[in-house]
Amino acid sequence: MAALGWLTPRRRSATARSVLAGEASAEAARKSTRTDEADTAPPAEREPEFPVPGDDRAAAFFDLDNTVMQGAALFHFGRGLYKRKFFETRDLARFAWQQAWFRLAGVEDPEHMQDARDSALSIVKGHRVAELKSIGEEIYDEYMAERIWPGTRALAEAHLDAGQKVWLVTAAPVEIAQVIARRLGLTGALGTVAESVAGVYTGRLVGEPLHGPAKAEAVRALAAAEALDLSRCAAYSDSHNDIPMLSLVGHPYAINPDAKLRRHAREMDWRLRDYRTGRKAARVGIPAAAGVGAVAGGTAAAIALHRRRR
Repeated sequence: MAALGWLTPRRRSATARSVLAGEASAEAARKSTRTDEADTAPPAEREPEFPVPGDDRAAAFFDLDNTVMQGAALFHFGRGLYKRKFFETRDLARFAWQQAWFRLAGVEDPEHMQDARDSALSIVKGHRVAELKSIGEEIYDEYMAERIWPGTRALAEAHLDAGQKVWLVTAAPVEIAQVIARRLGLTGALGTVAESVAGVYTGRLVGEPLHGPAKAEAVRALAAAEALDLSRCAAYSDSHNDIPMLSLVGHPYAINPDAKLRRHAREMDWRLRDYRTGRKAARVGIPAAAGVGAVAGGTAAAIALHRRRR
């Protein structure tokens, strides 16, 4: 387990379990990374010096659900496990409803996320870590690849082009997060760490889900281990739950923000990007019809999937 000496001074609101979850996630993330050759990024309109090319003490941290990807990775993962007969139709119906609600509301509900987490832990208990990693590759192709927001992906690629590392930071299982990061060409991922013994899941977590303050702890731990200067780093999220993580860095971005984050971002003069509606999509230069159609189609598919499987 990572040493507490990694951590720089933190807000007292972080619990011991948040610290444990953050350190476990940072340790897991550093086991699987890639190094990109530095390149010179073209000047961005109105932000010609960010990201700064060649600044190896800067990095970017991206939330996953509704920031990089439409919907929740954990719900897509559940659909893939159902297809492989990991659980029954009644469980899929719950996953479908949670996903539909998440898409329509656009925010993270603690009770929904808790239910999804408990369901996932019970489903994977007794399965081998290697098995879930292999299945995660297939599920990404089946359900996730087409749900990546083009605008957010372009932001991540701008950091990579500038020679910086880019990490996903998500409450989804770290194994799934790492699959997504690798498929997107990112450096790695920080995610929730499920306990395993001899390569087999026990059905318990290490610490707690990587959510809220735990995300900030994971970023703080990783930054210390990688010798990053957080004041030169960027973070991107859609949720007010990630304000602790966004507040750590010198360049916070609100992406597809919920109402609370939008208000906070405006008060703090943080940058905003919204890829969800026609008007906002046009402003940031992505195809509006494609974005809206993907959201609507994904919601319908989530609600109806269990009927099609009958």
